[in-house]
Amino acid sequence: MSKEDYIKAQRMGKRDYQLRMMKGLPPTLEVLDDILPPKGSYSEVPLGLVQIPMDLIVGTKTGGRSSAFAGNFMPILKDNTEFAIKWALLSTAHVTEGIREPVKAYEYMNKFYILEGNKRVSVMKYYDAVSIPGEVIRIIPPRTKEKENRIYFEFLDFYEVSKVNYIWFSNTGSFGKLLTVMKKKPDEVWTEEERLLFSSVYSRFLGEYTARGGKELSITPGDAFLSFVTLYGYQAVCDKTMSELKNLVAKSWEEFTLLQSGKEIDLKLAPTEEKKTLLSRILSMSSTKLKAAFIYAKTPGTSAWTYAHELGRLHLEQTFPDEVSTVVYENVTLTNIEVCMESAIKSGCNLVFTTSPAFAQASLKAAIAYPDVRILNCSLNTSHRYIRTYYARMHEAKFLMGAIAGAMAENNRLLYLEDYPIYGSVANINAFALGAKMINPRVKVYLEWTSRKRFDLYELIRNLRPDCISGKDMVIPEEATRSFGIYRQEGDYTQSLAMPLWHWGRFYELLIRTIMDGTWKSDDKAPGKKAINYWWGMSAGVIDVICSKNIPNETKRLVDLLKQSIISGQFDVFSGVLSSQDGIVQDDPERSLTPDEIIKMDWLAENVIGSIPKTEELKEQAKPVTFQQGVKKEKGQI
Repeated sequence: MSKEDYIKAQRMGKRDYQLRMMKGLPPTLEVLDDILPPKGSYSEVPLGLVQIPMDLIVGTKTGGRSSAFAGNFMPILKDNTEFAIKWALLSTAHVTEGIREPVKAYEYMNKFYILEGNKRVSVMKYYDAVSIPGEVIRIIPPRTKEKENRIYFEFLDFYEVSKVNYIWFSNTGSFGKLLTVMKKKPDEVWTEEERLLFSSVYSRFLGEYTARGGKELSITPGDAFLSFVTLYGYQAVCDKTMSELKNLVAKSWEEFTLLQSGKEIDLKLAPTEEKKTLLSRILSMSSTKLKAAFIYAKTPGTSAWTYAHELGRLHLEQTFPDEVSTVVYENVTLTNIEVCMESAIKSGCNLVFTTSPAFAQASLKAAIAYPDVRILNCSLNTSHRYIRTYYARMHEAKFLMGAIAGAMAENNRLLYLEDYPIYGSVANINAFALGAKMINPRVKVYLEWTSRKRFDLYELIRNLRPDCISGKDMVIPEEATRSFGIYRQEGDYTQSLAMPLWHWGRFYELLIRTIMDGTWKSDDKAPGKKAINYWWGMSAGVIDVICSKNIPNETKRLVDLLKQSIISGQFDVFSGVLSSQDGIVQDDPERSLTPDEIIKMDWLAENVIGSIPKTEELKEQAKPVTFQQGVKKEKGQI
């Protein structure tokens, strides 16, 4: 019987050998000695007895035995050789007694290479064993800037506290994010019970993920698992039954497929226009009855951001009095967001707008559970297939605001206040700085974050004495203040200069029209499954700048000229040579930054005085937003 097993294993090996040859890949096992960096540049650390995941065993330490196996560790030598006889005996021993003798192996970049015990590994792989015990020596390479190397050193920190070696990711920052989702500190050592629980839940997820064809995706199982537990919560996933887990994995599958493209986004820079006949328009509009829920983190009376969205909701009701009805949920938190969304949907809402980036995960969960409901989250660069996101190109308005401030600056000092270091906010800062510099090359923009711990605006103004301040975009009616937009502050006197306008009513109107005229569905039929993000600007009428009477007419004329140039596409805010605090970002005078480069901007213009804060520097209430939407630096998330 054992000889028959060898022949079966040999066939598996030959198939793998031929397949690798056809793909132009090495057909036999990897050899560690062939890929190690020069001696003296790496260190060796004995790990002792370790359970080695079979999937991570990829080769041998030396080249002596590599040619006896195909790349999948199945044997390829003839069945009458001494090698085949020993393999067959090991196969029999495994079936009757089990192989318990540890192998000897080296670990390099979280892959394992066998020094002694290649046939034992081959037999165990043949029988689909999950792991094998081994005495392991870890080889630690020198640090480099290469992505795989940075991921590996993040893994070393993760392994130090968890002793888990069977999960791997495609992107930097993922090990840290996993610990955050598990609500564990980076230096918190896991207990044996915690390791067993993690092993159990990961194994159950991996079984369902693999059964649905996960190995055919180009991501790692760890990538999919992280996405899954980020969405549903680690403890909640631990508590799921096998049936519940299977159902959730199936429903979430498009999220995993989206990860393959690096969360590629179908960015809609302008409203989609689809030519339709008059009859088809009449039929589609007459059959469309929408009930929309607006979910706010605060109230219109306490938050300018919420007030702006509330104006948008009222605009919808006035524009579509017979086609659209709305309901409002206020003061919603991360604790009750899921309850509110379920309440809205069960009350008949077939359209839901969640107006905070922090609500993206809850929006996604609801969209998976209720696929017939259209759910949109107000955030930028959020990549999910089941929900759509929307935002406005506020950096276009901020450029104009910077130009105004630069023209009004006499001592060349401007103060820029920003709330959170999230996608879009850095572009706003830099656009403001570029606009100011275009008018006044000597001007400096002093950047401060209102979400930073120990922030004191009055002390800041007193010490800096800026000519102009760029503050919150707008205020609520109850606030008797002019401290919004760009303004001057002289003692207790505030002089308004200009304000940017988020015209959410126009935004919501255009989105509703895409549903009514059928272009919503056509957007979803584009080749390749991508996340859809609406990112409209001045050309769509969703962003504007309003100047006060305190601005000279000449400056107003300049602002109008720049505005029309942006609307017509003749001028791009981020075009030409661009310099950051650290040097040249772009040296091509004919090129403009791509939308992706603008959204993910993690540098500050050279005339900005300040920095992008790290998460630990921010107030506690800022963390949910920065976790979901925080700008990511080259070395991981801020």
